[in-house]
Amino acid sequence: MTRTIRTALYGAMAFVSLTAAVGCAMNPVTGRMELALVSESQEIEMGRQGSADVIASIGLHPDAALQAYVNRIGQALAAGTERPQLAWEFHVVDDAAVNAFALPGGFIFITRGLLAHMTNEAELASVLAHESGHVAARHGVQQMSRQQIASLGLGLGSVLSPVIAQYGQAAGAGLGVLFLKYGRDDEIQADQLGFRYALANGFDTRQMINLFEMLQRDSELSGGGRLPEWQSTHPDPGNRITNVQGLVAASSQDFSSKRIGGDEFLQYIDGMVYGEDPRAGYFKGTLFIHPDLEFVLQLPDGWHTQNATDTVTGISDAQDAMIELRGAEGTNAGDAANRFFSQDGLQGGTLSQGTIHGNRAVAGEFAAQADQGGSVRGVATFIEYGGTVWSITAYTSAEQFPSHSQTFRRAIGSFERLTDPVALAVQPLLVRIADVPRAMSLQQFNAELPSSVPLAELAIINGVDEGAQLRAGLSLKRVIGVPIAR
Repeated sequence: MTRTIRTALYGAMAFVSLTAAVGCAMNPVTGRMELALVSESQEIEMGRQGSADVIASIGLHPDAALQAYVNRIGQALAAGTERPQLAWEFHVVDDAAVNAFALPGGFIFITRGLLAHMTNEAELASVLAHESGHVAARHGVQQMSRQQIASLGLGLGSVLSPVIAQYGQAAGAGLGVLFLKYGRDDEIQADQLGFRYALANGFDTRQMINLFEMLQRDSELSGGGRLPEWQSTHPDPGNRITNVQGLVAASSQDFSSKRIGGDEFLQYIDGMVYGEDPRAGYFKGTLFIHPDLEFVLQLPDGWHTQNATDTVTGISDAQDAMIELRGAEGTNAGDAANRFFSQDGLQGGTLSQGTIHGNRAVAGEFAAQADQGGSVRGVATFIEYGGTVWSITAYTSAEQFPSHSQTFRRAIGSFERLTDPVALAVQPLLVRIADVPRAMSLQQFNAELPSSVPLAELAIINGVDEGAQLRAGLSLKRVIGVPIAR
């Protein structure tokens, strides 16, 4: 989480519902005419706006050299697709989840979590080519009904109240739009297209098989990121590895002459953060701890929590109440409160001033009409701390407010300075590349150059079995550092 103030992810994309017209268009991959609710220009604009919000809400990996490396490979692949004219962009998002996704119009993202699980450039090219295949075949826009387009970005906040929605929703409430689940046929077609694009660019596409095997092995491990994992957003169509093996067998290419690029790839990820970065805030149960910004916030037990770049969110188990922390607009708590309570359509009560653990605070209750009937009731509190004004907005339906009121106030009252020296000093785990000093087993390598992850996980991220025998000089990943105590 940072101090960035952002509106809801994809909120601006609802414009498509007003402009999309039913018609037919030729699919650039199949050549067949099909129903088109979204024109190409609208598709690009959707992707452009969505990309800007992804970058603001999730954040890009700060390594400029790695970003340029991934974009260079992606652009070469995109040039060989059926839609080279699109505004293709390839980015690495700073998230621990093992995933990649494509927005309409050619805006493709891969997580650092997935990069940390790859072993070579050919695997990277396979993923970027696969996602490019989804874009080239317009799989995402094909799934969008008028209702889906009209509801892009609608999370709990906007369902409860359009007034609250324009102030700020739950971080990532619209993230589901980024991960339209493709069906069996779409996944197979994207694999076929990706295989063709990567092979045409000189990559050894047999590495796709290794990649899918890694993803299968990793499905039981949680990446601990803000985003979903690959298996939840790319449902396995079945026999996927067999299908790629069939593509390899049917090709007349000499794969032994194709590029794998292991050493170069590993150089780019050496030093990368592995897993969750605690410096950007992390949860210990439902206690949110932010070492860099030096504060803690206790969300209610049993609630679902999320830490995004610009917000920290808790949603009740029944999904009928929300608490959201974010940076607020305003020079001080009073100014920020006035901005919030002066919104059209919001009825505010009397503001009270006081302190929360020694920090000046202004708070008040509010009510607003809900988007789908009924009304919302909540409390908004603005706290001056660390040179920033922080807002904590807690709300539910008017009927449920009495039962949630004390829970809201306990959470708001828990905001205070972080003083635990251990928590203040916590550092992320890092990927480090080391050469195997002599022929040995993976177990021996780990004993001599230990990692901070279990042996099974170390094997997965290096693309080997736990009992593998390693040759001297082989470059392997290690994960170093002290894991966060949960």
